[in-house]
Formats: sequence, C-alpha cells, structure tokens
Amino acid sequence: MEQETLDLEVLAGSRDGIRILRLTGPLTLHTIFPLQEELRREHRPLTVFDLSGVPYMDSAGMGVIINTYISAQRRGFRVAAAGLNYRVIELFKLTHVDTLIPVCETVAQAEAL
Repeated sequence: MEQETLDLEVLAGSRDGIRILRLTGPLTLHTIFPLQEELRREHRPLTVFDLSGVPYMDSAGMGVIINTYISAQRRGFRVAAAGLNYRVIELFKLTHVDTLIPVCETVAQAEAL
C-alpha cells in the first residue's frame, strides 16, 4: 500500500491577519503532523482551511480542525473552512462541526467573514 501524503501550502490572505492553509491530499492520522506543526508556529486573527484538495479526512484530521477552532476561540480569533467536497461536508455535518466553523464555498468567501 502506498503511503498517503498531505501537501500543505501556507498563503497570505487578501489582507493582514489572514492565513490560508491550502491542503492537498487526505487529512488523516498518517498525514496530520506537518499541519499540526504549522498550526503551532503561528496564530492569526483568521485561519482559513482551503480543503478543496482534500478527498477525505478521518477523525484525527477532524480533531486538528476542532483543536484549531478551540485555540482560536481562546485568543478571540476565528477559523473558517472552504472548498469542502461532498464527503468532507457530510463529516462536518455528522459531527456538527459545521455549526461551529463557518463553511464557505470559496476561500474568498471565507476571507470576507
């Protein structure tokens, strides 16, 4: 079985204080560690997860997103998710994470929050 990989690209937002994390690949227990390291490195008033390149995620991947949300809330910061496919949006709905974290169709919509 081929090892799964998650590519992480950190982008500046359209204005100061926004960090965009563009993820490509499955967000799973085997791939979350570079993302966790990046999330510990820097905190911004708005973190946008661009999940348009994520075909699926498991509970560990969801845990990273929830932990980011909790950490942001403690600082008075926000988190949003953009570009979720059907499989990922259904996981957000099943776990009710969509009631905590704004889910947007595009990164531009998430940046406008």
